[in-house]
Amino acid sequence: MLTMFLDAMKKLREELTRALLEATNSVDDKSGIATVEGSNSLSSFEDLVRGMMSNRQDIKNFALNTKAIILKMEHLVQTAKRHESIYWHLASHGVPKCMHCLSLKLAEEYAINAVARSRLPPPEFVSRLTDPSFYHVVLLTDNVLAASVVISSTINTSSNPEKWVFHVVTDKKTYTSMHAWFAVNTIDSAVVEVKGLHQYDWSHEINVGVKEMLEIHHQIRNNIYRNLKEEGFEYEEEHDHKLEALSPSCISLLNHLRIYLPELFPDLNKVVFLDDDIVVQRDISSLWDLDLNERVIGAVFDSWCGDDCCPGRKYIDYFNFSNPVISSNLDYDSCGWLYGMNVFDLQRWRLTNITAVYHQWLKLSLNSGFILWHPGALPPALIAFEGYVHRIDPSWHLAGLGYQHPQVDKYMLEAAAVIHFSGPAKPWLEIGDPEVKGLWYRHINFSNEYVTQCRVMG
Repeated sequence: MLTMFLDAMKKLREELTRALLEATNSVDDKSGIATVEGSNSLSSFEDLVRGMMSNRQDIKNFALNTKAIILKMEHLVQTAKRHESIYWHLASHGVPKCMHCLSLKLAEEYAINAVARSRLPPPEFVSRLTDPSFYHVVLLTDNVLAASVVISSTINTSSNPEKWVFHVVTDKKTYTSMHAWFAVNTIDSAVVEVKGLHQYDWSHEINVGVKEMLEIHHQIRNNIYRNLKEEGFEYEEEHDHKLEALSPSCISLLNHLRIYLPELFPDLNKVVFLDDDIVVQRDISSLWDLDLNERVIGAVFDSWCGDDCCPGRKYIDYFNFSNPVISSNLDYDSCGWLYGMNVFDLQRWRLTNITAVYHQWLKLSLNSGFILWHPGALPPALIAFEGYVHRIDPSWHLAGLGYQHPQVDKYMLEAAAVIHFSGPAKPWLEIGDPEVKGLWYRHINFSNEYVTQCRVMG
């Protein structure tokens, strides 16, 4: 009896397998859903079983309808994933209401309060702005709250906070708010300079170069948008970097001006550059004393995973090596270094053609139809600084906390000197990962009157 039952089960399994294979071959290649009569009315597997019981379908029709439902559900899942990805990236473009409020309140304060317009830094500290015995940090940002977190976290973790000089460069729109914040919320232990781009008197050559750079990045963004629109924004994982490229930061002048650091600070020979989406977790003063071995930039290459390991991507993930211009100039297996926490030897930079090479490759990208690399600020910089990068210890910089589901080891997170919310999900946005954004919010003074009035909440 048992043998007969097992034989019957085996036969049933073979018939069902054969029927499913036939069902697979019956799939409409264009729509990806089996074209079976009545299958469109089935919304769930329960409907399928109920229909089979009532209509006494044969096993082939059951298999066809099963396959149709599976493919229909897969199609719905892919559509949902596409929508989720697009909506998530769209959410990353927004500016929270509290930050709008903060900027407006501070701009008003600048207009009516003489203290908010007081000189930064005070006259007795002006000499520190060019004194090489101090630690000079550069921030290029239009985000007041983010700038305050970078500076607060650096000072709070420093054993010599009085040695720090912070050079904050912002745009004309944000200048009054940024100035008012640091004029009213004075920092006794360090020096803060706030300067607007409109206050620079650059040469005609530099102005032309900056304008050209920004126009090309605008064209890159517009090209990506057109391509995605033509594709109907169909979901593919490799499209994520394209969606990131539509972010306002990718066409922000402040985001790309780091390639002009020697011109921004002609009186400085060395600076530490920090992005505005970082948090300093331990004293970084020794970063200033690092020997760059006659290189221009100090950067983290490999992360916490041993030799020959990249924190995220190698050159092959950034560049199009099917193009001979790329394949003849770059090694696809090279590891990309991290932007956002770097040491720059500006004196040595001025002796190179790094900025000129950056512009040359931007023009090549333009002339090639933007097919040389994935969009972003890093790829052209990887080429421009090729041969000028000094590898620093990976514990200095942990990046990638601004992605949708950052996979970060707790030990790595605690041990890193600087954590970087690189990626779309900035900690001040609602889409920021709740497990890590608290590391950013703990450096905000929630008793500050402007923070309270604008309801900034962690």
